Amino acid sequence: MKLKEQKEQREHDFERLVERQRQTIYSVCYLFATDRQEADDLAQEVLLRLWKGMDSFEGRSAERTWVYRVALNTCVTLDRQKHRRIDTTPLEVDVDLFADEEQCPAAGRLHRRIARLHPFDRALILLWLEDLPYDEIAAILGISTDNVSVRLTRIREKLKSFTD
Repeated sequence: MKLKEQKEQREHDFERLVERQRQTIYSVCYLFATDRQEADDLAQEVLLRLWKGMDSFEGRSAERTWVYRVALNTCVTLDRQKHRRIDTTPLEVDVDLFADEEQCPAAGRLHRRIARLHPFDRALILLWLEDLPYDEIAAILGISTDNVSVRLTRIREKLKSFTD
């Protein structure tokens, strides 16, 4: 009976984690996706990796930092591999960032410009757009705080130079 209780507790903990971090997960996936279906596929893969890695999370960083790191690593890896899982079950997400693009052309333009950046730069700009402090961005990406500042300046200049 103890094993069953542990399993139920783990499932409950995971459900709560997903509820708290749903926006974070989908925001990262959105930035690496070209449409809603791809964002949903990426989110499924992130959830799978969070589930598998849940027992190894030691709490040395904030939960949100860990989720960002897993989501970014997953999306960057899949972006590089161009690998999509076929056997996924759609995740019902109540966040529809793609609908915002239809209502606000500037958001769509920004998304297209960000999509042209390298994956690491996309991750960095996402965290900055999420209003995370530089030290937390540095912890998530594994770079120095000074490097965050320098890279963001360069990325913002690059985004300004893009034409649609």
